[in-house]
Amino acid sequence: MMCMYRKLDKIKDIYKRFETEAAAYKENAACRKGCAYCCTDAGSIDITTLEGLVILEKIRSLLRPQQVKVNKALAGDLKKREKGQHSVCPFLMKNKACMIYEIRPFSCRRIYSVHVCNQDNPPKLSRKVMKMAENTIRELQTLDDTGYSGHISYIMHMLKAPKFLSNYLAGEHKPGDVMAFGKTHNIVINLNISDSLK
Repeated sequence: MMCMYRKLDKIKDIYKRFETEAAAYKENAACRKGCAYCCTDAGSIDITTLEGLVILEKIRSLLRPQQVKVNKALAGDLKKREKGQHSVCPFLMKNKACMIYEIRPFSCRRIYSVHVCNQDNPPKLSRKVMKMAENTIRELQTLDDTGYSGHISYIMHMLKAPKFLSNYLAGEHKPGDVMAFGKTHNIVINLNISDSLK
């Protein structure tokens, strides 16, 4: 089993490789700072627990009032999604910039559009990039073989549970401990993904 620090370094390599392979397709992207359609309307932000760990460390590095604000936004997002309600990304700031842009998860990195998006004109991207993204997601899930995948607020909720976090950091895989939450929140067991690819 790869140690957690090596896994965290490997995430950066996986992101970088995708960016390099997708660069030619993104040359004409319309995406710019302040263009937040994907953060408000485009869909679900899914992450692995390993990506969530990176985000958790970022939250812990913030000043206390910012931590409270982010944690409140994550809790609100979780509640809205549990009720089937629409919710914008909890990390989207008032100026439509991303609070965690430098460490944003892969589900944010993979999306781009060759035109400005709106309700009538959703993101348009290359099928080749979509296929590359599917492969990259599987690679991230395989890397995080003792973890899980799911919506960002659900995974962050799991990581904030001390027992879950302790077990996860120790490399222990105990899906029974999260079974009830996992079933009701469509949490994926990454090990099942890894096993299916062997």
